[in-house]
Amino acid sequence: MAATFKHIKEGKIDIAFHVFNTLLLTVSFVVVAIPLLNVLASSLSTPNAVITGKVGIWPVGFNLDAYFQIFQSRMLLLGYRNSIIYTIVGTIINILMTVMAAYPLSIRGFVGRNIFTGLFVFTMIFSAPLIPTYLNIRNLHLLDTMWALVLPGAISVYNMIIARTYFQNSIPEEMLEAAGLDGANDIQILLKLVLPLSKSILAVLTLYYAVGHWNAYFDAYIYLSSETKFTLQVVLRNIISTAKALQEMTDMISTDQSQRAALIEVLKYAIIVFGSLPVICLYPFVQKHFVKGVMIGSLKG
Repeated sequence: MAATFKHIKEGKIDIAFHVFNTLLLTVSFVVVAIPLLNVLASSLSTPNAVITGKVGIWPVGFNLDAYFQIFQSRMLLLGYRNSIIYTIVGTIINILMTVMAAYPLSIRGFVGRNIFTGLFVFTMIFSAPLIPTYLNIRNLHLLDTMWALVLPGAISVYNMIIARTYFQNSIPEEMLEAAGLDGANDIQILLKLVLPLSKSILAVLTLYYAVGHWNAYFDAYIYLSSETKFTLQVVLRNIISTAKALQEMTDMISTDQSQRAALIEVLKYAIIVFGSLPVICLYPFVQKHFVKGVMIGSLKG
């Protein structure tokens, strides 16, 4: 009888927890989604509706003039192309360096494993200030090149530790030993055994690195001087912070001053959507791996 009451009590607690959790997640979703939907709706609404504050989460009217102006802007498209190239190249380098560091450190018999791990952690806690870093990049002749953006941050120690923890706790040592007994060397074990079993964590790290490169602004602002090499984030900063640039983009649509002011507001929203679109498109492809990769790497770590 006591056991029955205990199960009933535990069942009620579980139901209450799920109800509370559902309500909390629903409220969190609404709080996050409403501003995003408002930005998207504003970018698709008529200028008068935006400037008078009539836009909620649905477009008022339908207007694509702002997007047409974006695709007619040479600097925006050039910055878009540059950001895509920097993100792809940088993410490939990041994943290669992360795997090359994480896999040896995940092997328990690796000589000097704790020393190397300590050195990596030291660089995560103590990093060089801006001026020495700038001078180092200048002396390496990397200024105003793509490599100034992708090589200094070639590896994230935090992400490397996540990958190391995943390799160490999710891939049985017996499997690696069996592959070694079958004649496979370390490279073959990594490429044919470890990486195919690590798709989840690799997808997570790819998302982390890609988002970081895409949103990176400060390094490009400091190290790049040629406008043709600017990333999208720098171009967006220059456009949004300079009223003249926005006015020039709206001159072709309207000559009325008040109408152009309204168009500028719509254009700002469209630029935000335009800059966020690649990351939004990337996430669905790795979402199914995201929770699995993070949870496996953390629960067993």
